[in-house]
Amino acid sequence: MVKNNINIKLGGEAGQGVESSGMGFARAIARAGLHIFGVQDYMSRIRGGHNWYQIRVSEHPIFAHEPKVQILIALDERTIQEHLDEVVEGGAVIYDTGLKVDDNEIKSRGLIPMPLPLLKLAEELGGSKLMLNTAAVAAAAGIMEFDLSYPESVIRDSFGRRKGSEIADRNIRVANAAYEEARKQFAHLFDWKLEANPNAPKRMVINGNQALGLGAIAAGCKFCCGYPMTPASSLLEFMFAQARRFNLVVRQTEDEISALLHTIGAAHAGVRAMTCTSGGGFSLMVEALSLAGSTETPLVLVVAQRPGPATGLPTRTEQGELLFTIFAGHGEFPRAVIAPGSVEQCVYEMGRAFNIAEKYQMPVIVLTDAFLANSLRSIDIDAIDFRKITENIDRGKLILPHESGKIEEAVRDGYRRFDFNEDGISLRIPPGHPKAVYSVAGEEHTPEGFIDWEERMDNRIKMMQKRMKKLEVAVNDMRLPELHGPEDAELTLVCWGSSFGPTLEAMERLNSNGLRTNLLQFIDIHPLNWDSVADILTNSRNWVSVEGNFSGQLSRWIRMNTGLKPTAIVARYDGRPLNPVYIVEHLQEVLAKV
Repeated sequence: MVKNNINIKLGGEAGQGVESSGMGFARAIARAGLHIFGVQDYMSRIRGGHNWYQIRVSEHPIFAHEPKVQILIALDERTIQEHLDEVVEGGAVIYDTGLKVDDNEIKSRGLIPMPLPLLKLAEELGGSKLMLNTAAVAAAAGIMEFDLSYPESVIRDSFGRRKGSEIADRNIRVANAAYEEARKQFAHLFDWKLEANPNAPKRMVINGNQALGLGAIAAGCKFCCGYPMTPASSLLEFMFAQARRFNLVVRQTEDEISALLHTIGAAHAGVRAMTCTSGGGFSLMVEALSLAGSTETPLVLVVAQRPGPATGLPTRTEQGELLFTIFAGHGEFPRAVIAPGSVEQCVYEMGRAFNIAEKYQMPVIVLTDAFLANSLRSIDIDAIDFRKITENIDRGKLILPHESGKIEEAVRDGYRRFDFNEDGISLRIPPGHPKAVYSVAGEEHTPEGFIDWEERMDNRIKMMQKRMKKLEVAVNDMRLPELHGPEDAELTLVCWGSSFGPTLEAMERLNSNGLRTNLLQFIDIHPLNWDSVADILTNSRNWVSVEGNFSGQLSRWIRMNTGLKPTAIVARYDGRPLNPVYIVEHLQEVLAKV
């Protein structure tokens, strides 16, 4: 018997409740004191198509999903057709007796077919075929002999609040019947079990977008707007949901251009402001991003990547916009680019993003993607110390209009919003004080903010040098890549963003197999002290870049700044997320060719 180490996949059509059932089951398992990692895959259709949700369970913290599963829950026949090869020997295939399934084909693979009257139970005990998913998940709990009280508590919380206790009661009746039927028929045949750990610390289940929202709120963000675009939409939705509780202004604008312009306006007025979008929306924002660079307006812009070009695969994942975000814009202007790799990092890096934006008065782009945005992880309640954000807020050279005494002293000889300074950072006073009136223009301007109608070369040179000087100074606040694992490794895996979790687990597997491996994670991408980065990489015997894109964009960025080239690149660009098994297998392939 294998206890508390299992992978479960639930599949079906859009509209069958695959995502809600998967997330609910993941939360139930986490409530039982176990660690989970949940990842979803869905097509860009409201109805039809094929969706799945996968839950990995462990007694230890986990950072990625597995390509193989022990339980396949099929709400339709297509799920069996597409995923039967992923079920390990001795694994279970749960499905409704009404589906046309070849039991002998399942048995020939060393698997256990588990047909159950799931739809019948849903209709007779629940009064709705929509409760098929409840029955299916409960059946999985039954064969694992997992305490049903945990899924029941999630059902109560989910349905009881939104639809009343009657709906919750009916779902629980269905769940109990399916659980008992599955346990009685098949539990003795199935070797993987789940046992609750009531002594485990309390945990929260959170995805990357929720973590980014929490970090923004902790950092004092008071304005958020955007135009919905997968996979950034749920971040906007999260901020909407928290608006009243935290006194936020959250708006949905008519398009992405408007969203960034609104954000510039809010930031100009003196509040911490952010917007979020995906690659296509960011493309529309680029002109306004240049405006923020010219006007030295601090803001945070979350870009949640998905596969392009054009609409591409709108519900899949990719890391294809690293170089785009570094160089986007007409003309040269400073910006910072940060790419967190876990839900904990999403929280903390949003705090840093707002500090960097205001301290250096420039846009900060936080890069994520569909994998990190949507994947669920369980973490201990006290794993995140929000005081590290709330107690370290740095608003830079900002004086707010109500601080009259400070303004009077600062503007004694007149106020010039874009005054030249050695560090390139001018005193910032938002509109509202009569002695700090100034102009702001997108055209090249004078230190007072007026358009330089004469287009003087000396003014242009000084303004360009002033703005770009910020990058030299900001390097002091940008962190070098962090090394995980043994220092004297034979192989270094280099990663960024969402590839961190899968690469971390790949490193651990390689080490357990005798290949001394470490991992170098880039969170801060631009600007960086590249001489120090070069020293780190030069000390690596062999380094391989692990990325979710075709061209190895981080390795190109490293080579551009250091001249160093990786031994090889492990790339994935099929719209699906990296996982440890994929990395190890493809690493062997690319190294064999070197």
